[in-house]
Amino acid sequence: MTTAEVSTPQRLSVLDDAFMSRLAQSVAVTAERPHRDILCPFDGAVIGSVPIGTADDVDAAFERARRAQKEWAATPVKARAQILSRFHDLLFRHEQQMLDIIQSETGKARSSAFEENLHTAITARYYSNTAAKVLRPQHRHGAIPGMTATTVHHHPVGVVGVIAPWNYPLTLSVSDAVAALAAGNAIVLKPDSQTPFSALYAVQLLKEAGLPKDLFQVVTGPGSVVGTAIVESCDYLMFTGSTSTGRTLAQQASDRLIGFSAELGGKNPMIVASDADITAAVEGLIIGAFSNSGHLCVSIERLYVVDSVWDDFIPALVDRVRAMTLGAGFDWEIEMGAISSQSQLDTIEQMVADAVDKGATILTGGKARPDLGPQFYEPTLLTDIPDDAALAREEVFGPVVSVWRVADEAEAIAKANDTSYGLNASVWAKPSTGVRIATQLQAGSVNINDGYAASFASVDAPMGGMKSSGVGRRQGAEGLLRFTEAQTVTVQRIMPIAMPMLPRETYAKLAGGLMRAGKTLRILT
Repeated sequence: MTTAEVSTPQRLSVLDDAFMSRLAQSVAVTAERPHRDILCPFDGAVIGSVPIGTADDVDAAFERARRAQKEWAATPVKARAQILSRFHDLLFRHEQQMLDIIQSETGKARSSAFEENLHTAITARYYSNTAAKVLRPQHRHGAIPGMTATTVHHHPVGVVGVIAPWNYPLTLSVSDAVAALAAGNAIVLKPDSQTPFSALYAVQLLKEAGLPKDLFQVVTGPGSVVGTAIVESCDYLMFTGSTSTGRTLAQQASDRLIGFSAELGGKNPMIVASDADITAAVEGLIIGAFSNSGHLCVSIERLYVVDSVWDDFIPALVDRVRAMTLGAGFDWEIEMGAISSQSQLDTIEQMVADAVDKGATILTGGKARPDLGPQFYEPTLLTDIPDDAALAREEVFGPVVSVWRVADEAEAIAKANDTSYGLNASVWAKPSTGVRIATQLQAGSVNINDGYAASFASVDAPMGGMKSSGVGRRQGAEGLLRFTEAQTVTVQRIMPIAMPMLPRETYAKLAGGLMRAGKTLRILT
């Protein structure tokens, strides 16, 4: 394993104590609260502290957000879009500061931080360019052509609650919120307790772009307190996180009869088919599995290699993993950074140890690297994983890949689908083979000759999970319209559709005859 030179990470000078303190002061609390220190996973240093919010703080945040939302809903969509466009520009103008913040609170490599900033920017640009068209009133077929005019309008739901995770603290806090804002809603956000500053800086940039002061509220604090209070007050809930927590929140949302969408866990497969480009597939696994230190819901955790290419692919993959650069720092050469928290590192170590104890073989990696920092773990490949090992079926959410040799593509498809999850999948093959395999996989997104980024970056297309991997879709028109209530407005001309001036039997015969003839009454068309 090649490792980057160990040195004390140096952040840009803008991220000094005064700057981080100003960000913390924007947290929506109503009184002086105890603070929580935020630690850098690279070296354990304190990068800042944020208030520990309460349910009262959440209630006050919703009051402010609701007042601001009424005026925002009346703001023309094009004016909202202009703010999102300016936000897009500001994300690039302040890119270095944003990347430093993301890395400082997550420990990820700079390339992964860049990916996050880029995705947030292109999402803002996408909804800036498309919101007016998607939200425009749509004419639909009326019951009686010429007499019935039917139009569908889309109204904002009100205040959207967003509960975001630690692994993508910018894009998973803000990208869904951007769509909700474009639709005319306000936001109350709970970022993860260990990664609040990326979201706080993004909200500062949104306000600099022209977003009204109280429209986007951020309350930091524990999920059991702040998250619960958000669920109890919001008009729609967006959650990204574990499947177990998602089930609990879905139940709470259903009790209140509010809309709910969630991107949840994944145990995502990659298939290397018999006609795959071996060199490209090796690099694809490196990116698909070890980007963001493996902390992706869409990250590759299961690898199925067809027997005919196993002997070429596996040695090349092992050599490439061993050559990866692992370390702490803000430069671009490091391929993989730290594990974001001690608890996550503990989970990774326990799952690998359990698999090895039950008979798994480590091909490379498999151990922590305290010589690089307190929370580092080598990118790891294992094979011979028994079915009763947690690693075989449970999400590890780290840089660990389980590898299986399969006879052919049919066996690979069957094994890939043999899971309760269905978020993302990757297929390496010639395009025709890849499409044939992809359409048989039970996953919300399938990337052919790419790990996850191709679908993730295709922001005009919906993204989400099948089975236990989620509810609803983010991105695309679907990702915007979920934050609206559809309203059908119908104008009936000349006479009421029930035609009360005719005898009921005469009306029934007339209507039935026309329906059978297929000439008028385009009901259900």
